[in-house]
Amino acid sequence: MSSHADQSANADAGESATPVQGHLVFVGLPGAGKSTIGRAVAKALGRPFLDFDQEIEKRSGMSVSRLFAEKGEPAFRALEIELTRELALGSHMVLAPGGGWVTNAGVVEMVRPPGRLVHLRISPDAALRRLTRSRVVRPLLKGADPRSTIHQLWVNRAHLYAQSDVDINVEVLDSQQVVDKIVLLARGLTTGLG
Repeated sequence: MSSHADQSANADAGESATPVQGHLVFVGLPGAGKSTIGRAVAKALGRPFLDFDQEIEKRSGMSVSRLFAEKGEPAFRALEIELTRELALGSHMVLAPGGGWVTNAGVVEMVRPPGRLVHLRISPDAALRRLTRSRVVRPLLKGADPRSTIHQLWVNRAHLYAQSDVDINVEVLDSQQVVDKIVLLARGLTTGLG
């Protein structure tokens, strides 16, 4: 189960903690801030950052929306698995896969250990509010009832997100506070990720 960063970041700094030696992988619903937070954490840690959606678009020559429309979700998920396999043994990076990455059998085991998963927890309603303000089109939310869809995504994925090494509620902290907590955890300056 996940440990909760809200509690972990407040843990006694004297406790034994170890820096993250593998990839730091952000998971969560669309709109949780995986790419935004991931980029900032990577910069602070001096690690390379990779947004899976952008990399898949670059490699395929298609937008994620077009991939979903023309080849279907299974084809997109296969590309996520292929990319994960490729990155699994590479140098330590900060990774932001899509929200459904955790539904791919075996991907978590490819990166962990030594990598660590960070769940950026957000309620479906808050995620939808963020997404309606975003310019990025999310293929799984293009239907007639995006609210119902994102709630169903949460129902289907919550147990997978719960297997993360740390859980941070991004609704109660601003982006910089989230980044700061994760950087401390990743550097092993407090318990929760080691």
